[in-house]
Amino acid sequence: MSESSFTMIENGQVHEIGATIDASLTRLETAPVLEALGWTQKPEGLCQGDVCIPIAQKPDLITEQGIDLVALGEVLGRPVALDAPESVVSIGAETAAHGAELAGGFAPDFVLPDLTGKEHSLSSFKGKKVLLIAYASW
Repeated sequence: MSESSFTMIENGQVHEIGATIDASLTRLETAPVLEALGWTQKPEGLCQGDVCIPIAQKPDLITEQGIDLVALGEVLGRPVALDAPESVVSIGAETAAHGAELAGGFAPDFVLPDLTGKEHSLSSFKGKKVLLIAYASW
């Protein structure tokens, strides 16, 4: 088991958070993760305002070593992309929110730079046909 620092990206915000890594699981420090996501841990579970999600059936979600972000993503209904060797994790928006947009025929807006560095948002092309090409190096 080793300790390191992870970069957590959520809603365009970047947070540096301590982590504990073993052969099969990465856990980040619980308090900074919950604070960054706007949740608090209470006896009822994870709470945000008056809304609480029970976690009693997930005893391995939060331990002394920290919080399991992949399991947290499942509990909150948010996708999590974790790259332990690169010490980075990205937490996406609620899948229900994106599902409603997509069901309505709308793609979520995003901003990407072109080859010269100028940023373009998908919404700036509203009413025009757009071809998006994505690739991965793996």
